[in-house]
Amino acid sequence: MTALIQWINSAVVYGTVIMYAAMGEILTEKSGHLNLGVPGLMFLGGFAGFGSAYIYENSTDSPSGVLLILLPLLAAFAASCLGGLLYSFLTVTLRANQNVTGLALTSFGVGVGTFGGVYLCKISGNSSYAVAKLSSAAFTKNLNAAFGLGTVGQIFLSYGFLAYTAILLAVLLHFVLSKTRVGLNLRAVGENPGTADAAGINVTLYKYLATCLGGGICGIGGLYYVLEYCLGGWSTNNSIESLGWLAVALVIFSTWKPLNAIWGSYLFAQLFWLYNYFPTLVNTTINAPITDILQMIPYLVTIIVLIVVSIHRKKENQGPASLGLSYFREER
Repeated sequence: MTALIQWINSAVVYGTVIMYAAMGEILTEKSGHLNLGVPGLMFLGGFAGFGSAYIYENSTDSPSGVLLILLPLLAAFAASCLGGLLYSFLTVTLRANQNVTGLALTSFGVGVGTFGGVYLCKISGNSSYAVAKLSSAAFTKNLNAAFGLGTVGQIFLSYGFLAYTAILLAVLLHFVLSKTRVGLNLRAVGENPGTADAAGINVTLYKYLATCLGGGICGIGGLYYVLEYCLGGWSTNNSIESLGWLAVALVIFSTWKPLNAIWGSYLFAQLFWLYNYFPTLVNTTINAPITDILQMIPYLVTIIVLIVVSIHRKKENQGPASLGLSYFREER
């Protein structure tokens, strides 16, 4: 029973990281832009949030609990928004190739995060590791730790507030995209920007807003990874990058629907950590290669879903029609 609870806890925390990134990418792709810079945006958000938390809690003897939460959140969101703004300028205004720009953004984000992280590690006295303990404690504080609510508390209430915020954000995003004029306009831009433009919708504004806000949400995923999943530790092993690619796969798996991203992220995380709780694999000589195979399962499931969706060709399960295509207003 203990192993099962640990597996669920690990899946929820790990899944929340990729849920944030997937929701940010869903919002971006709804505008018709394929941003493969998700890992870089997560890196920027994780580093900016961690850096602000580390500097603040080490610059005062009595840090404010509110600022320990607020500063990292604002820094992570702002840094990733700026990354999204850079991507928007290149792909919307300059009409650069979206795939190349996204990959360049990933390299840029990883480079900036790694460079800054190495500096923070050095000033902390450890060349490869730094810790923001107070901010991590604020982000990981949960009801079960305060009240000891037993098995139910261990399964459902053992997470910081950002884990529950992710679910609420997914529900809100679903409502906005499907029930509001803003969401319908954004979807129109992603499906056919020429028609949307002719209807009086400001295509450029919607693309910029969706990409920047989507980037900011991705950054919150990077912050959550550092301050809750890694318990406030920043290392130089670039581990955030792999989660960014898993989030991109989750967007396809969820068929661009925020509500599907909720259970899909937890499923991905459970499959990813399956090897840790698979009894027959413990202490065997073939553990390492089997581990690698098991960690491939989420990607294999995504490929299967993509094949099934392509065969059935249901409109509601397809990505935006103009996804990845630059819009040339003069050609409409």
